[in-house]
Amino acid sequence: MASVEFEGVEQVYDQRRVIHGVDLVIDDGSFCVMTGPAACGKSSLLRLVAGLESPAAGQVLVGGEVLENRWPARTGIAMVLPGDSLFAHLSAGENIAFGVRAAARPVGEIDQRVRAAAGLLGIEPFLSRQVKNLSDDHRLRTAIARALASEPQVCLFDDPLSGLDERLQAQLREEIRRLHRKLGITSIYATRDPIEAMALADQLVVMGAGWVAQSSTPMQVYDRPASTYVANFVGKPAMNMLRGVWLHGGVMVGDARVPVRRPVAAHDNQPVLLGIRPQHFTLSGASPLASRLSTLEFTGAQTTLQCVIADQPLTVVLTERVSFEAGAIVRLTPEFDLLHVFDLATGDSLTR
Repeated sequence: MASVEFEGVEQVYDQRRVIHGVDLVIDDGSFCVMTGPAACGKSSLLRLVAGLESPAAGQVLVGGEVLENRWPARTGIAMVLPGDSLFAHLSAGENIAFGVRAAARPVGEIDQRVRAAAGLLGIEPFLSRQVKNLSDDHRLRTAIARALASEPQVCLFDDPLSGLDERLQAQLREEIRRLHRKLGITSIYATRDPIEAMALADQLVVMGAGWVAQSSTPMQVYDRPASTYVANFVGKPAMNMLRGVWLHGGVMVGDARVPVRRPVAAHDNQPVLLGIRPQHFTLSGASPLASRLSTLEFTGAQTTLQCVIADQPLTVVLTERVSFEAGAIVRLTPEFDLLHVFDLATGDSLTR
């Protein structure tokens, strides 16, 4: 396997800079997931790793060696795209063999690799079937098998589950993770879905508009987001952001002071944003946080409250069943050890 490194990488399309000086290290054998909104540069970074494009500045290294702009099969890199990237007029077996043939392997070895990859994905009975006659599930499995048959050092996944229903997405996510645990191939996976990213990643990279907003473990990114951008992108519903002022070890939100039991690099009277995840509340009659209920939504496993506090919106997700009328005053206690404080002007985290 091989590590992947981006050193000061920039990319330009039609005189428009789309990648802005990315520095990133992906360890040998890790499963790295890049996530962010559409057009944030995820696919551009994958194309650079594949050697399909050259960076406008900086360099990409695989296994410590600088990549050249050449056919991916000859660089030990394979790509998995959504199922419609397959050749519809060919059989599943012919599609799987395509990458191995491109690497000029002997015929006997090609057949052996095709059957081994198909066995890993459970599609051996469908090798002779034309791709156009396969289900969405089996088309994606064929695309993954095609990548694995080339025995790559690095495997790239460009949003392969897009367009599939939720049940199938969940099933194939687990299949992809199982294969990674079994084979240990360095993998880079791009998706705009932060939930999918959290479920798959060893290393989670949150992309801004062509730059890396944060790179760490999924737990670290969720628990200690580096900025309001990361905090709002990772986690659903998005983190509450309440405008306030830092004062004596807490945040004044309206007339209420909310103590923060984590180190915060702020000075008294500094304008800040208090970040509270919707899941980090409990009901408490003694709480100083009195909010007015706008709407209540019960979905079985949880109850979501939409409230207003100090003229600011607040979303609360409770696992307990509650019943309030619209307009009721609801007193809430946040989990003080899990609060976040961000600089109001820059959006950067002040929580240490």
